[in-house]
Amino acid sequence: MTSTPPGSETLHHHIRRMEGRDPHEAHRVATPLELLFDLTFVMAFGQAASEFAHALAAGQYMAAILGFGFASFAICWAWINFSWFASAFDTDDWIYRLVTMVQMIGVLVLAVGLPRLFASIEHGAHLDNSVVVLGYVIMRVALLSQWLRAARQDPARRNACLTYVIAVSIAQIGWVAQILFDFSLSVSFALGVVLLLIELAGPMIAERKEGGTPWHPHHIAERYSLFAIIALGEGVVGTVATLSAAVAEEGWSMDAALVAIAGMGLTFGMWWVYYMLPSGRVLHAHRERSFVWGYGQMVTVASIVATGAGLHVAAYFIEHKAEIGPLATVLCLAVPVGIFLGSIYALYYYLVRRFDPFHIWLLIATIAVVALAVIAALSGVEMAVCLVILTFAPAVTVIGYEIHGHRHQAEALAEDGS
Repeated sequence: MTSTPPGSETLHHHIRRMEGRDPHEAHRVATPLELLFDLTFVMAFGQAASEFAHALAAGQYMAAILGFGFASFAICWAWINFSWFASAFDTDDWIYRLVTMVQMIGVLVLAVGLPRLFASIEHGAHLDNSVVVLGYVIMRVALLSQWLRAARQDPARRNACLTYVIAVSIAQIGWVAQILFDFSLSVSFALGVVLLLIELAGPMIAERKEGGTPWHPHHIAERYSLFAIIALGEGVVGTVATLSAAVAEEGWSMDAALVAIAGMGLTFGMWWVYYMLPSGRVLHAHRERSFVWGYGQMVTVASIVATGAGLHVAAYFIEHKAEIGPLATVLCLAVPVGIFLGSIYALYYYLVRRFDPFHIWLLIATIAVVALAVIAALSGVEMAVCLVILTFAPAVTVIGYEIHGHRHQAEALAEDGS
């Protein structure tokens, strides 16, 4: 009789019972499948940033903001739906892997539908999100099968899983109805707000059923940080676009060097600031803080992508392809950077539950830097120099934290019991 070699059960991907993972599992990290899943969002964010930058450079501000807001929520929510389920019920068997692949196809379909979505908003007739909804249908047929499997195989969490099934189904029926009927743009957005509230309420109701799902706090914190890195990739793409424009316009000059320093400096600074959040540690001690933290991260991630789009707008301006002036161009970058930093401070305060007067000084210094960049643009200073000035906005927080901030954070976490 042939015996099974020790440890072989961890090498194959035979069907496993979908029971909840241990929320206190040691050394829980992102899996290779999760990392592969994240790569599909590179395409989605790239499409959203490109369309956003194009609309901004053309001066179509309302269409740009509405389109990017809708696209950002659709992209982030698709990622959130998968990632929280995976944190709680990832079996990594062949069924789970194939269903995840189907969800990845849905993300790509969503990405393909974004240009049509932006165009419909720009023309103002009706909201054409049919391809985006199709992508969601593909993703959610797969996701619903996962929740139903978990409900069947994990009786202790059956009610929570079925609540997710009901909420996801109701919301998806609403999105499909939206494309079957020719609503005006305003009616479509009003209905979209209602459906958005249903989407956000679903997890909040489900997680109150019998203790909710066993998501892992450190794992989910790592997953969000990796999602932020995917978004930061748009900063790198935007830097390349701006640098290419500067080189094409003036060759390898001082301005080109300043553009490279500004783009990468801004991206690097935002990365540094993001990782100052003590997310995993606080969520481990206070699981109830996960909703505001998790939903708030959508604003953070969207602002990172919008910053990359702002660098694209700067590239259009340098190439003389933008229909907006230098002030508007700088604001296309300054506003998302400001929203990013504001969201980080807001999330920090929500997590640690302690007001730190030191933050006021950091925010004042940050506002001064942004104001200086705006004044420079109004004064006719070269765009490359304006971008370099703006780079110091996140640098203020980085320097402040490296000098005093981490000590303040340690004291706050000790008082909070995190």
